[in-house]
Amino acid sequence: MLAHASDIQTVQDIRTYVYENICEHNTLEPGVFQMTERLLTRGDKPCGIFFCLHGPRSVRLTAIWETDRNNLLFYDSAGERTLMTKLTQLPKLVIPQTTIGR
Repeated sequence: MLAHASDIQTVQDIRTYVYENICEHNTLEPGVFQMTERLLTRGDKPCGIFFCLHGPRSVRLTAIWETDRNNLLFYDSAGERTLMTKLTQLPKLVIPQTTIGR
């Protein structure tokens, strides 16, 4: 359940890693489904990004990048944690784009 990702250096790398990982673990074809994201804040300070891949039949698969611990937490459609990835570098958090994918 724990993986390490040393190639991730930017927020765009995180987006790509999350999208590809969710597609691979759920047998979804990359590029077909849309992924949205929201900036998470604690008080007025950004503390992570919430990613949601909108799959077939209204299935939603999610991941959270928590910047405090620099982890990516992946969840299935039932909300069960399926994977945690520890990032070795802390990318600079910027305001996220709204969608990737299609």
